[in-house]
Amino acid sequence: MTTLEQRPHSALLVIDVQVGVVEGNHDRDRVIANIGTLVDKARDEDVPVVWVQHSDDNLARDSDAWQIVPELRPDDTEPVVHKHYGDSFEDTTLEQVLSSLGVGRLVVSGAQTDQCVRSTLHGAIARGYDALLVSDAHTTEDLTDYGAPPPAQVIAHTNLYWGFHEAPGRTAGTAATEEVAFSAT
Repeated sequence: MTTLEQRPHSALLVIDVQVGVVEGNHDRDRVIANIGTLVDKARDEDVPVVWVQHSDDNLARDSDAWQIVPELRPDDTEPVVHKHYGDSFEDTTLEQVLSSLGVGRLVVSGAQTDQCVRSTLHGAIARGYDALLVSDAHTTEDLTDYGAPPPAQVIAHTNLYWGFHEAPGRTAGTAATEEVAFSAT
């Protein structure tokens, strides 16, 4: 149902699963395992996997912390998009990559739930994409010292509101890893 004409394909978007981003995050190992399951499923179904890697003053490009976690490895043929802002589309090549692949529907996973994942979901919908959030394949750090709810509540709230998100001509929603269908239904 995407509003992007001539873009019938789906892609798995893996956002910021980098050593320094997910270190100590809520349920890190289970989330990384779920993302690994999604990557394997996408590859088996010839669905593009697009990796996003963040860098900024606190996460230096090419540093050990900047690297994608060792449990996950992009294939040499899979695009890696580098970003400096929360929204993976903002000032990056993501739109060009997705356009070249004929992608109008994103299956979203990664970190941080309350920052880059949310920003990218909203950025996708605003740009005409369908965006499915994998409910058990995103995580965040504990920011309760700054007044945020505990990570499990941040994740649950994001799943709740994204499950009911609407936009004209576009679909949103959530699905657990085992429920993900890369073909739009």
